[in-house]
Parts: sequence; C-alpha cells; structure tokens
Amino acid sequence: MAMGVSQDGDEDVPMSDINVTPLVDVMLVLLIIFLIAVPVVLQTVPVELPKVRYEPTTTKPENVNLSVKASGGQCEVYWNLTKVDSKELLDRAVKKLEDQIKAVGGPQNLTEETMPEAHIRADINTPYRCVGGAVFTMQRAGFARVGFISEPPAGSGTTTRL
Repeated sequence: MAMGVSQDGDEDVPMSDINVTPLVDVMLVLLIIFLIAVPVVLQTVPVELPKVRYEPTTTKPENVNLSVKASGGQCEVYWNLTKVDSKELLDRAVKKLEDQIKAVGGPQNLTEETMPEAHIRADINTPYRCVGGAVFTMQRAGFARVGFISEPPAGSGTTTRL
C-alpha cells in the first residue's frame, strides 16, 4: 500500500485525502447485485385490475336481495324483508331459478341478461362465516352471479368507463 506525499517546502507532509475509488466500486457492485436480486424475490402473478372504483348496480326484478347480519352471536339472513334460515334460503333460491327458467322458456334460452343475480347487503360488524354461508348457499342453489352491495364513502362519486 502506497502513501502519497506532498512536497511543501523542505518537509514531506503526508496527504490527508481519502481514496474513495474502491468504496465507489464496492457500492456499484452492491447496487447491481440488489437490482438483479429484487425482481427474483418479488414474484407476483400478473393480473390486470379494473380501473373503476365503483360500478352502479342495475336493479332487475328477477334479482334476489339478501341482507345478512349477526345478532347475539347468531347469523340472520333476510330474503327481502323476510327472515329465513339456511334450508329455507336454499329452497327459495332454487325455486327462484326454476321460475326464471320457466319464464324464459327453458334453460337453453337463459342468457347472462336474464339470469338472476344475488345481491348481498351485509352489516359491517357481521362475521365472515355469516356472509360466507349466504354466498355458499346461493352458489349451491345455482346462482352464478353473487355480488355485494356496499355504500361508497361520503363525497366519492362513481366513475364511468370510457
């Protein structure tokens, strides 16, 4: 290792400057290593998320409106304004689908526009098991589209698709 000396007059005085070139080299190598390693660590599935914040719900007469809440540790499900248990919910949902199939003239005439949807409105403090049970029952009955109705925060509007 060599040390530089400056000559001021008659005396040799050591230089007090630090050689930063090795430090910069090490930092650049570390930067390159991290730039290569970070994409390997962050593995995600590429998905395209929707660009709308809220989409207005179109209400059709064939849709089913369910309300779910918990009261005293028990799950309560309401079909419109009538309280139902899980067996009655399944029976009503199956009957609703059968009636809709008859109304359109058979299963071959059932389209996405004529297929009824289940709209679930759940209280914010309702446990997931209550909401999940209602979703499972509606899917078991044959409803292909089960959605959630939410209330947007105050002051936020809906955005439209362009």
